[in-house]
Amino acid sequence: MAQTLAMPLAPSLSVICNGRNPASLSNSFSFPVASTPKVRGLSIKCVRVGGVEIPNNKRVEYSLQYIHGIGRTRARQILCDLSMENKITKDLSEEELIIIRGEVSKYMIEGDLRRFNALAIRRLKEIQCYRGMRHIQGLPCRGQRTKNNCRTLKGKKVTIAGKKKAPR
Repeated sequence: MAQTLAMPLAPSLSVICNGRNPASLSNSFSFPVASTPKVRGLSIKCVRVGGVEIPNNKRVEYSLQYIHGIGRTRARQILCDLSMENKITKDLSEEELIIIRGEVSKYMIEGDLRRFNALAIRRLKEIQCYRGMRHIQGLPCRGQRTKNNCRTLKGKKVTIAGKKKAPR
């Protein structure tokens, strides 16, 4: 069984090596744009933007949504701001990738966004406001009902021993 090994080739490309020593391969590759890039058993699978590998075979609008903090609206806004065509990610040139990386870096994404949200929740817990107390108790804090729903936050139902229904 062949062993799969990932090797970064450039900041924007990842190379997958199937059962070969990646050190023996050269660092410079040229690929035809129309087909999936393959050279001597290597294939380019993903493009790296914002510290995340986005899929190579999808359109840019959908590929950008793999980055935490970029949804459908923001992905469309990025393409609109750059006045860029929504083409397949593997068809992007290196210059276009650099421009997209620059635009994406303007937003709070991935680790920074997760850290910001965690600090906001920790602050609410420390000042013990209503929302902070609901976070501590593991209950919804945006006004949802809790009698029947919110099983995800409350956890599994706990049966009460000794409780019987009244006979009719």
